[in-house]
Amino acid sequence: MNDFFQYAVSRLMPVFCVVGLTFSGLANAQNDHCMEVTLTGTLGGPAFHKDLAGSGTLVRYGTVESGCSDVFLQFDAGRATGMRLSQLGVAANKVDAVFITHLHSDHTVGLIDLLQTRWHFFGGPMDLICSDDITVKGTHPREMSCGNFGKNITAAAEIAGEIAQRSSESKKRESAGPTSMVNFMPVTLPLPSTPRGVWQSGDVAVSAIASTHIAGHLSYRVDTPAGSVVIGGDAGNEKAAPPRESSTSAGVELISKNADVLVHSTIHPNFGPDNGSTFPANIFYRQSSSTDLGALAKRAGVKNLMLTHLIPVLGADSHGIYPVPGGALSEADYEQSARESGYKGKVYVGKDLMTLRLLESDQ
Repeated sequence: MNDFFQYAVSRLMPVFCVVGLTFSGLANAQNDHCMEVTLTGTLGGPAFHKDLAGSGTLVRYGTVESGCSDVFLQFDAGRATGMRLSQLGVAANKVDAVFITHLHSDHTVGLIDLLQTRWHFFGGPMDLICSDDITVKGTHPREMSCGNFGKNITAAAEIAGEIAQRSSESKKRESAGPTSMVNFMPVTLPLPSTPRGVWQSGDVAVSAIASTHIAGHLSYRVDTPAGSVVIGGDAGNEKAAPPRESSTSAGVELISKNADVLVHSTIHPNFGPDNGSTFPANIFYRQSSSTDLGALAKRAGVKNLMLTHLIPVLGADSHGIYPVPGGALSEADYEQSARESGYKGKVYVGKDLMTLRLLESDQ
């Protein structure tokens, strides 16, 4: 990547700008392949906060002429994902695949919107990639099942009669309802200690690695001729609490080796129990801190670090019901924390619709 590579932010308008072209010729530039990484939601956790959407990242790939719009991949689908995609001009029917990092509501509640809208407007099946069924052992054994989630995601609407009513309006709609829009592609666990391919279309390949947060958590990497991006999800260290060398995941570090972009959920160290925070310690410790993410990016040779799923939220005195010790945090606070490790790459403190563009000609 060259030094001219920049980002542009659009939070409320459907038009946004990306910068990444060094024009050696318009024709060549138009035929160049590109990948865009857009944060469709940057709010950390299931709380509501003003106009922020829930966790999600859109990765699209194509030629500059097509607007990088030949392949559309959505990673996690938090609250308002469909609205953010609409602001980007991406209809629900255009999404080729959705990749879920884990079954927490702030990463999944937007999926019902995508599926039901897709079904309503006569779309076809969409790939859903996430962990296969996994049994959680312990005091309260249970099963985590992304397959069951996908198959039953519109159960309430079906039981209430809405799906039958809407089906009666048009025979173009699949009689099985929105669940017919799911082409479930389970990732069987346990995964090997190295990334494994889980999805491919032409020049776009996605691999996954198991990571620690809750049972079945996956982190993903997208590789294209225009560059690579890692979506870490809410991954944290394999050791649940200090003493430990880092709060970050060894699996994420492995899959991030020499990546162009790392998108990762972030918790600021100031929000931890050492600073008198009332935020639950066990939840704090299962997240990756901004300081440790900077260190991971430095070790892995990551060029651009995008901090998302921000806990605590920017500019707020509290995150949900939990006060922020010392008061609200700024973008500068998050960036300074990430740079304490000596990381010299670009740091982006996430805002909804923040977009980075990578070009094949820069690789």
